[in-house]
Amino acid sequence: MTPTPQHPQAGRDGTPGPPPAHDHHNDGHGHAHGAGHGHSHAHAHGPATPVSARLRKVIAAVLIPFAAAVAAGLIVLWPGGTPDHAAGQRSGLGFDQQTVSGRVVKVEEVNCADAGAQPQQPAEPGQGGAAQNGSGGGAGGAKGRCEKATIEVTSGKDKGRQFPEIIQPDASRKLTSGQELKLAYSPKAPENLQYSVSDVERSMPMALLAGLFALAVVAVGRLRGVFALVALAISFGVLTLFILPAILQGSNPLMVAVIGGSAIMLLALYMCHGLTARTSVAVLGTLVSLLLIGVLGSVFIGWASLTGNTDDQTGLVHGLYPDIEIRGLLLAGVIIGSLGVLDDVTVTQTSAVWELREADPTASRRKLYAAAMRIGRDHIASVVNTLVLAYAGASLPLLLLFSIADSGVGTVATSEIVAEEIVRTLVGSIGLVASVPVTTALAVLVVSADRTPQAAAGRGRTTDQADVPGQPGPRGGRGGRGKRRRARAR
Repeated sequence: MTPTPQHPQAGRDGTPGPPPAHDHHNDGHGHAHGAGHGHSHAHAHGPATPVSARLRKVIAAVLIPFAAAVAAGLIVLWPGGTPDHAAGQRSGLGFDQQTVSGRVVKVEEVNCADAGAQPQQPAEPGQGGAAQNGSGGGAGGAKGRCEKATIEVTSGKDKGRQFPEIIQPDASRKLTSGQELKLAYSPKAPENLQYSVSDVERSMPMALLAGLFALAVVAVGRLRGVFALVALAISFGVLTLFILPAILQGSNPLMVAVIGGSAIMLLALYMCHGLTARTSVAVLGTLVSLLLIGVLGSVFIGWASLTGNTDDQTGLVHGLYPDIEIRGLLLAGVIIGSLGVLDDVTVTQTSAVWELREADPTASRRKLYAAAMRIGRDHIASVVNTLVLAYAGASLPLLLLFSIADSGVGTVATSEIVAEEIVRTLVGSIGLVASVPVTTALAVLVVSADRTPQAAAGRGRTTDQADVPGQPGPRGGRGGRGKRRRARAR
């Protein structure tokens, strides 16, 4: 006798059970796993469930005044351009010099003594600028074979003019024929010394690397990657058009950094992640953490008597613009440097809370907070280490100099040039760590207080269905095994 076909999830009395759990017409899809246990869950493929109108009003009541204050700060402190800096007022030091384009016409090997190269003593640590530029040398350099490069000016009023450049045997930079250069021009120097090699032209490799970066971001992130690049361009625009010129014109660096950093945060986060309650919670968490970093940085920079004037670049800026508050510039750097990592942490924590809520709509606030904090701790453990190593990598030559000097750890750590980096790192890290519980708590409060119809429906679809015979769950697992046995029997 031919067996009567039954529904795979028929009950014990032979009556057909409900339709299969896997329905492609639903917003989510369920999975039933056999082998002795059942498991069912839904995946939201669309955007996150919106919060209620009441919560949107609460969030807007906090963020709209903040955004208005940021906009007002931008208007009041807007510099209107960089300060005028005539060519005759340039110091000729570092980047504060006139530059033109040049090209290496030819390079020939000559005797150092015949070329007029003078033997030089080994440069002191940190003072090897001449050797780096290709014209310096070490002891006994004049006894070897030097290189004589003929350089041609390719831009400016003296275009076509040529001059020689002697490269010592132990110079760190060598020149090759046809190489493009950047030349420093000193109009007050003697005619034969007005031009010198300042740097090499590296626009092409830098542009190619930037193109590869943009391609990688778009290829992986797709439309979200495009928005991220737009946000990056906006951030760079705020930095170069507002923050730097405003500081140069004498505005308080801390105030400028807070206003500019807040503008970058609002534009970047909403551009990349959309105008949603989830993004708004990340903005609030970032704002609280930035305020904490500002307070801690101000207290410890003052308490440790850090001046911020610890390198040649800062000294040159202070010499050219004495009205700039260098200590405020240090604190502004701490705030702006921490902003990018803070965005990453707050967005991750907010998304984690939202996804945990979608996975278990019945979870209590305590359970949601505990689960999200477990994710946050893993994130913090890696991000803090990354932040410390980033600062250490940037200061590696400095650390090597202290190792050569055989100074004790205490002496090195409390010297101003190192203490500045330690304060910068630790203050930023404290704000980073604090952002995890702060943002998690804010996100839990928002999603737990939500009373949207979608949330109510989610609470109606509880896991109690697993206790009904024939529904997905433990019994669904046995139904699945029965279906496979009947298939093998056929």
